[in-house]
Amino acid sequence: MVLRMSRLLLKTLRDDPADAETTSHRLLVRAGYVRRSSAGMWSWLPLGKRVLDNVSRIVREEMDAIGGQEVLLPALLPRAVYEATGRDTEYGDLLFRLKDRKGTDYVLGPTHEEVFTQLVKDQVGSYKDLPVILYQIQTKYRDEARPRSGVLRGREFLMKDAYSFAAADDGLAEAYRLHRQAYIRIFQRLGLDFRIVTAVSGAMGGSASEEFLAPAAAGEDTFADCPACDYAANTEAVSFTAEVPVPADPGPVEELDTPDTPTIESLAALLDVPAAATLKNLLVKVDGEITAVGVPGDREVDLGKLAELLAPAVVELATADDFAGRPDLVRGYVGPQGLGIRYLADPRVAPGTAWVTGANKPGRHAANVVCGRDFEVDRYLDVVTVRPGDPCPRCGTGLSLDRAIEIGHIFQLGRKYADAFRFDVLGPDGKPARVTMGSYGIGVSRAVAALAEQTADDRGLCWPAEVAPADVHVVAAGKAVQTELAGLAADALHAAGRRVLLDDRTGVSVGVKFTDAELIGIPVLLVAGRRAAEGVVEIRYRGTGEREELPLVEALAKLGR
Repeated sequence: MVLRMSRLLLKTLRDDPADAETTSHRLLVRAGYVRRSSAGMWSWLPLGKRVLDNVSRIVREEMDAIGGQEVLLPALLPRAVYEATGRDTEYGDLLFRLKDRKGTDYVLGPTHEEVFTQLVKDQVGSYKDLPVILYQIQTKYRDEARPRSGVLRGREFLMKDAYSFAAADDGLAEAYRLHRQAYIRIFQRLGLDFRIVTAVSGAMGGSASEEFLAPAAAGEDTFADCPACDYAANTEAVSFTAEVPVPADPGPVEELDTPDTPTIESLAALLDVPAAATLKNLLVKVDGEITAVGVPGDREVDLGKLAELLAPAVVELATADDFAGRPDLVRGYVGPQGLGIRYLADPRVAPGTAWVTGANKPGRHAANVVCGRDFEVDRYLDVVTVRPGDPCPRCGTGLSLDRAIEIGHIFQLGRKYADAFRFDVLGPDGKPARVTMGSYGIGVSRAVAALAEQTADDRGLCWPAEVAPADVHVVAAGKAVQTELAGLAADALHAAGRRVLLDDRTGVSVGVKFTDAELIGIPVLLVAGRRAAEGVVEIRYRGTGEREELPLVEALAKLGR
């Protein structure tokens, strides 16, 4: 059926939404694809639903091609299954929790590893029944503290989550390889520019994992990319050999009067020393225990790295109340010497290195504080934030950093979930064999926003052909003759199997129709305009801006293929 704008639930906006922070947020709302229902909750309108369905279709086709079987599990899940793996604690406040009328605890699922494990355990008893790949395209939930950027970061979102089950590690490796190749095909078909980067597993658990990132200014992930080799990684996964300062013998510790210098910048300026000569000490809580993390003053602590290295412990920043309860910890003037709490440090804080650091007294710092002489490090961790120019772990070339949107993530989970639910099958030797798993996610609704971010221009959206809500947007740019010709063109294209959006609105100026067409972003615009009486139409290509005039018959032959 031809989609007629005179009957379509569509209201375009001339102005950007007041709360819009990103291109996709602005344009998806202005073009009438989505509307905000509440904080982090979005309604998909007819055009938006078509794009969402097209993305889902591509994902479904490629998952089916590797032997995936589609299922649909509940979104409302017993909290007990997340408690069995500890993920109810790991997710923390991100997990939507509720009780039924009987007081039973439930959650709204963010991912479904636990319940898929239970499902397959109930259905599979022998290694002969494996491998199995199951997937679903389902609504997920996360209680984001600050939903933002439209559908890029909402509390409710559409996701494809898949899970592989194998009797041995080589089966997991093969399933991982199949999914990796399927994801490459999916994102190529979607028309996304993407990078595959090494990642950390986080709350998902497991060993190897890779992210698929779509470079975009609106991205919330930062990844490191090497211009000389093919190395790429999420900054939380980058590790490299630190260049350790030369050990020194500076003499005894010297306490300095440094009023109003609670920051590295103010301290370095007062003492006229480089920030790299100072020692920054960040206080965090690890499972509630106050812990110090020391890094050179010109570096920052990457809390994501720290949390990953200390998992499953919960890591959070120390608060003002924590300082108030420990008067020996002087905010802005903490030093590792005589601190009395666990001390973690970057490898650059090596034995024999000397630092300017806090003296654990208000307005006082200490110079010539030597690691190994004046304080000890309990554990070394690579937790500094990566910055441009840091050496590539593979070839040593300076890294570049870019922003990106995470559109997919694949994990080799191993036996974490099988262990939690004691999922064994009968092995080829007749003995129980513990099943090994993989987990593979694609943000379907997020992919729509990522496409908008990458392909839009200053006039509006510009969809790749395979995901666009229609193949051709037909506009009647005039009155009776143009309207009649546009209708004929739309019907003929529809009969040829093309998806058609027809702007048959009356009382709307030609300028508004063209502005809306560019905003909506369908790849091809067919205009019945000034030469309609001659049977000539104009074809405009949204992506390139190219135009050509053709007799309707030729235009139909060209676009109907």
